[in-house]
Parts: sequence; structure tokens; C-alpha cells
Amino acid sequence: MTQVNTIDHVVIRFSGDSGDGMQLTGDRFTQDNAVAGNDFVTLPDYPAEIRAPAGTVAGVSSFQLHLADYDIHTPGDHPDVLVAMNPAALKANLADLPVGGIVIVDTADFTPRALSKVGYAENPLEDDRLAQYQVHAFDLTAAATAAVEPYGLSRKDASRTKNMYALGLVDWLYSRSIDQTVTFLTTKFAKKPAIRDANIAALKAGYNFGETSEAFAVRYEIAAAPAKAGTYRQITGNRAAAYGLVAGAARAGLPLYLGAYPITPASEVLHYLSDAKRAGVMTYQAEDEIAAVGAAVGASFAGCLGATSTSGPGLALKAEMLGLAVIAELPLVVIDVQRGGPSTGLPTKTEQSDLFIALFGRHGEAPMPVIAAQSPADCFAATFEACKIAVEYRTPVLVLTDGYLGNGAEPWRVPELDELAEIEPNIITEPNQPDGVYWPYARDEKGARAWAIPGTPGLTHRIGGLEKAANTGAVSYDNDNHEVMVRARAAKIDGIVREVPDVVVDDPSGAAKVLVVGWGSTFGPIQAAVRLVRQSDRDLATIHLRYLNPLPANLGEVLASYDRVVVPEMNLGQLAMWLRAKYLINVESYSRVRGLPLRQSELADDLNAIIDEEAAK
Repeated sequence: MTQVNTIDHVVIRFSGDSGDGMQLTGDRFTQDNAVAGNDFVTLPDYPAEIRAPAGTVAGVSSFQLHLADYDIHTPGDHPDVLVAMNPAALKANLADLPVGGIVIVDTADFTPRALSKVGYAENPLEDDRLAQYQVHAFDLTAAATAAVEPYGLSRKDASRTKNMYALGLVDWLYSRSIDQTVTFLTTKFAKKPAIRDANIAALKAGYNFGETSEAFAVRYEIAAAPAKAGTYRQITGNRAAAYGLVAGAARAGLPLYLGAYPITPASEVLHYLSDAKRAGVMTYQAEDEIAAVGAAVGASFAGCLGATSTSGPGLALKAEMLGLAVIAELPLVVIDVQRGGPSTGLPTKTEQSDLFIALFGRHGEAPMPVIAAQSPADCFAATFEACKIAVEYRTPVLVLTDGYLGNGAEPWRVPELDELAEIEPNIITEPNQPDGVYWPYARDEKGARAWAIPGTPGLTHRIGGLEKAANTGAVSYDNDNHEVMVRARAAKIDGIVREVPDVVVDDPSGAAKVLVVGWGSTFGPIQAAVRLVRQSDRDLATIHLRYLNPLPANLGEVLASYDRVVVPEMNLGQLAMWLRAKYLINVESYSRVRGLPLRQSELADDLNAIIDEEAAK
């Protein structure tokens, strides 16, 4: 009889060819655990090629999932369980598996030709190379094909159900119900009954194999994690950002218009919003990045909340139009899902590579607010805040996420509408001067210019890329007026600091000498690493920055109060350089640019060493 062990967390990685359905398998297993109430964080990883070379290490696609009965922050440094669907998947991932880890292998493709393609001279399942792991090798493809034989599929289509067979087996291994996936398959393939029934049969066959085969001496259970009461759903960062735009436009009472050009890893924002027409959302898939942002700026001029989504190369192309939005002082939300660069770089990998272009990447004096999301679910809140700032201050706002946040998923508590702040567009419908004249560049107490919708009677006005006279908006080449307008636009952005909460330091002992400063998606690894450091009875303080321009008002004082300031980033030290320049203090850069999130264990070891160095002084 199989023993059932209760554990508090596990990291599982599904891996195979790009055509093996590993992303779908991982996503469905995530959903099965979400329904069970576990906390979870995911990390999809896939090749950049549309048709990656089958059976090669370069063509391997994987999906990693960390689930637990407590609050977690990262997808895990290393998998505890590896599901490998072919020799390439085993070769690509085995080095990440710790000693004693579980390996579930589909043996169907362990042929001499497939083995030689990835550099295996001998079959690793037949020698002692896997002796340090718990290996479970089965012909999953043959088992799935046999299970779906009654449905009349071709051999190729029948073999494609092997991912559902593997999913059923892992669901059994971790005591998860398959009911949610059955419902999903029923809906997804409603118009293809043979495909629907075959996939469900393979799923159930994999589950039943685990139940009846006695191949596993132990199966596992993970209890639900504590959570605040509410409605939850599994959400990726890209979907959360899309929802944030919809919610922001709704709270502002404005139509939402997204102009976008497909680009990895940001395309899903466009995909999700294109299905939101019932919410009054307009989307435009442009012929290029420049046209996309130009259309969004035009939509803002017409009285919409304009938005555009992109990644690094696209952000570079949008620079001139962003300058137009700055000088025209129109609301615009730009979502930048950062990826490895430069140029095409690592289009499916993550990196915090765009901070400098976000802060400075426009000609002339063209300051913009920059907000960074810290987790997949937080992409909703960060984007909503950007909508509020954009509308109320009449400015383009940049939201920085990245490939890890955009594609990764975690639980998201769906907010009630009254929990979301009101957004006041303050659109005027009457002349704003005593003599019945409309001044489009008259400013309110926030420094925001007056906003009138074109066509409003009596409010004829002109805006554009040429410098405008203060208040009246007439084209002006006057030297002194230009300085007035440049300083007015800069002061408006600086004034947003009144919306930025002061930094709150997490320093439980109050005795820490070292402060760790994070931004964006380093939040999870930093939190996990700090937890490890404090478990070793060392004092460590941390803060995390959401607003990167303007920076919080008390940040300089906080940084100056610690002996050492360390900034972990997935770049070569962009925030560290920004903080040094702003506050003239010594900030130490901790950089990793591997295309993957920071490793919590590596970061914890390095922080321990820094604390010990400081204590020895």
C-alpha cells in the first residue's frame, strides 16, 4: 500500500520538446493546485524559435512550479521533481536536480539516434548516472496511445496525449483532483469530441496508473495555505496588467484604447484585451511599434485612456512618440515587459534591462513617471496606479514588468470595485478663463494642464510636438517661454512624489547594518533570501521600490542611515547607478544577467558573507 507523506512545499518541473505541451501541462497542474488552496509561483521557460529543433537541448521547453502551504515568493531555485519527456529534456535539466530528487522519465524516445543527438553515448537509464536520484522510468507515450486507442486517432495525434497522461500521474502523486482539468478539456475541445475524449482518457489513465501500479512507494499531500477571505484566481502578470488597464479606464470613466504590435513576451496583453470588447475596450494591432504608440497617443487626444504594450526593442522604437505625449501632456500608459537584450537578445528570457531607457530614453527634457511591478499579481495594482497618475497628471507613465512576471503566475485576490481608488479625469466642458477663452495649458494644483475633448463647443485648441506658449498653447519659439514650459513639465513629474508613499524599512531587530534595496521582480528572490538570512540569526534590513521616478521623498535619508547598501538586479547595476547619482552615497551593485530570476539560495549566501564582513570591521 502506498504511503502518504505530508510535506509543506515542492518544486516540480515539466520538460520536453516544444511540441510536447509542457506549458499547458504545467498550467493545468498549477490550476489543480490553485483549486486545492496552495500558494504557488510559476516559471515558464521556452525557446525563442517558433519551430525549435525537435529532440535537441536547444529545443527543450519547461514549466516550473513551486507550491506550498505557506506564503512563498519564488518559483524555486531547483526542482525537487523533474518530469522529462525525452532525452533532451533529461540532459537539459538534470544538473538542476538535487541529490535524492525524483525523476519521472518517458522512455519512448530513448533510442540510439535520439540519445546521440543530445550527446549521450550510452543510455543514461541503463548505467549509474542516475543512481543518486529516485528514478521512475515508464513508456508514457505507449501507455497514453493504448489508453486512447478506442477514439480512432492517428498514431501521431494519439502520442500527443502523453502530456495529459503525465499530468494525471503527477496529479495522483501529489493527491490532486483531476476534475478541473476534465472540465477544461471538455470546454477546450467541445467541437472536437474525439480529441476531447482521448485527452480525458489519457489523463484518467495516468492517474489510475499511479493508483494501481504500486510503482511509487510514497505519494504526497500539501495542505492549503492561509489566505485572506475573497475570490481568488490564478493569474499571469500579462493578464493582470491587462485587467489593470481595464479597471483604470473604468474608474476614470474613460474608454480604453490599446495600440500594440505583437512582441515577445508582451503579446498576451494585446491578446487578452482583444477579447474584452464587451467591457468597452478598443484594440488596434498596428503594423509596427511606432504606429501602435502613435494610435494610442491619438486616442488619448480624442478623450480615451490610451495605452500601448511592448518589450525593450519596441520601447526603443516608441521613444519619439513618447516625447510627443510628454510635450502634448496627454495621458498614456506604456507597459514594458522587459526581456534579455540588446537587440533581439534573449526574447523569451527575463531581464531588468530597460530601467535606463525608461528613465532617460527620449531626446530633450522629457521626464516620465516610472512604476515597477513586483510580482505577477502586482502587475494589476502597478498598472492601475499608472492609469491614475497618467490621467490625473496628463502624462505618459511607464510600467516595468518583465518576462518572468509577465509569463509567471500566482494567486490573485480579485478586488472589489470600491477597493479601487477613484480616478478623476477632470475633463473640462466650459472655458476656463473669465473672458470665455479656453487655455489648454492652464495648470491645476498638480501642475496638470487643462484637458478638453476635441469638438467640445467653445474649446477649440491645438496641441502637438512644437513647443507651446504657457497657458494659451500657441506655437512659441520664445527662449524664455521654452524654459518655463520645460521646468513646468519637470515640476509636474517631480510633484508626483506626493502620491508616492514613503519607504518603509523591514528591519525587525532595528540593529541591521546592511540594507538590501530591490525593485521589480527581484522582490520575490530578495524576500526569500532575507528569510533564509534571518533564520541564521543575522540582522538584515530591506526595502523595495515601486516608484523609480520620482523616487520616494524619504529614500535618501533611509539609504544614508545604513553602513552598506546592496542592490540586487538582473542587469549590470542600473538602479545602483541611479541611486548613486541621486544621493551621492556608496551603493553596491549585485548583478546577475542569466535570463532567469535571481537564485534565493545564492543571494542568501552572498548576503550572509556581506553581513559577516561588516560585523568583522
